[in-house]
Amino acid sequence: MLVASNKYDVIVIGGGHNGLTNAAYLARAGKKVLVLERRHVLGGAAVTEEVFPGFKFSVCSYVVSLLRPEIIRDLDLPRHGLEILPLDGTFTPMPNGDYLWRVNDHGKTRREIARHSKLDAEAYEEFGKAMQAMCRFVKPILSMVPPDPSTLNPRELMKLLFIGKRFQGLASEDKYNQVQLMTMSAIDFLDQWFETDVLKATMSASGIIGTFLGVRSPGTAYVLLHHYMGEIDGAFRSWGFARGGTGAISNAIAEAARELGAEIRTQSPIAKIIVKNGRAIGVALQNGDEFYADVISSSVDPRLTFIKFIEENQLPGEFLEDVRRYKFRGSSGKVNIALDALPDFKCLPGPGAHLRGALSISPSVEYMERAYDDAKYGNYSRRPYIDMVIPSLTDPSVAPPGKHVMSCFVQYAPYKLRPGLNWDEQREAFGNNVIDTISEYAPNLKNIIINKQVLTPLDLEREFGLSEGNIFQGELSLEQLFFLRPVPGYAQFRTPIKNLYMCGSATHPGGGIMGAPGRLAALEILKDVGASSHTAKQSMAKAQEVS
Repeated sequence: MLVASNKYDVIVIGGGHNGLTNAAYLARAGKKVLVLERRHVLGGAAVTEEVFPGFKFSVCSYVVSLLRPEIIRDLDLPRHGLEILPLDGTFTPMPNGDYLWRVNDHGKTRREIARHSKLDAEAYEEFGKAMQAMCRFVKPILSMVPPDPSTLNPRELMKLLFIGKRFQGLASEDKYNQVQLMTMSAIDFLDQWFETDVLKATMSASGIIGTFLGVRSPGTAYVLLHHYMGEIDGAFRSWGFARGGTGAISNAIAEAARELGAEIRTQSPIAKIIVKNGRAIGVALQNGDEFYADVISSSVDPRLTFIKFIEENQLPGEFLEDVRRYKFRGSSGKVNIALDALPDFKCLPGPGAHLRGALSISPSVEYMERAYDDAKYGNYSRRPYIDMVIPSLTDPSVAPPGKHVMSCFVQYAPYKLRPGLNWDEQREAFGNNVIDTISEYAPNLKNIIINKQVLTPLDLEREFGLSEGNIFQGELSLEQLFFLRPVPGYAQFRTPIKNLYMCGSATHPGGGIMGAPGRLAALEILKDVGASSHTAKQSMAKAQEVS
């Protein structure tokens, strides 16, 4: 670890996984880097905390899939403790006593779908091939700095030409699919492939995560693709747990950053970014301490960075208006439950492999859309979509012997409730409603709960710095993607203030435990300021080869 000093090459604001990735790549290039994290623990939303004695929860983000393989490789994360355990399949209980259970074994899943529809079993294979083609088209864009379509810079035009050529290289059917994915709703897209209601409902859930949109809202088909692109060891559509919780991912990146020379401080909340003559020169902490650097890299969202940490007169008015228009619209909450035993589902009683994957309360398309109807009018969903996992079945280290932890992602929980309601008063009722909903399918749940933690969108904002509780630092809607993320003209990680960069999920390619924004921003910073040694330049060039 570096000797403490108040002058650095780069200061990274926020110790979430993107900020840590950014710091690690910059330290790898020979820069003297300081990471400042507001909370007592690293990870941001990718964090593990012992909420109740002996019970360790992935408090916010709870599964891993999108973490870029080049980051795992470049930072040698397995050597720093990262181990991904497989999450096998999705189990959807149905009110009529039946269920849908898709697993990673293609043959078993096909037979399971055939129980509901032989036509869908045939279509499922073709759908998988089509989505893989779409993933192959989009995947290089995840490692690409967005072009600026408003410039005549040849380098930027070459990026656009690269995308155009790739699109032209697609088969005709894949071209149509790609256009549909970018414009249609998740349900309209899935309707073209399948007839089984519960299958469409469960698959469409990936299209609404982190958005204030319903499964029938245009644009949700792309969000479905965004989540479909997950891969583990080269296998698309693979999901897993990090042993020790998602905080283990952040801690592995932090260890890599420290080994490369970065200094990391927790309990260091930022009060403001110090700007002089249009240039970012440092940060001031809430306790009055000041640190200075040639570059400031912010992994927190645009509202915090530009509205809370910078004085209004330091920014162009048009840019500030764009930032104010940037949509957060948090729509989800989290309920973490400590259990004395396993939930017992009526449709498939007893313990079994079905409890080792995701457990999805998404019984029908109408159910999903009605959940959204509640949210549109400022209420949390009376019968919400719930995605549950029980990581203690795969990783016993997160719970005492014989006990379990269950993580419940819940949608919809709108940040802005209707007049007369507030989240501090509704928190308990919201948590109880989630438990009541699950209990309709697993009646023993209420009798095995030891304790629970309920996180509303307001809690996510207060505790984790996620404005309006949006888990992706801003919606993944079409007008906030690629060269429009976070705002037009500033999608290349730079900002109107000289030497101030953005490196969080509010930048391309967006949210999820991905690390790509942190890595890409680091490469852009190094382009602007240069690496510190010949060896560092070589490592930077290698990293850019992947881009």
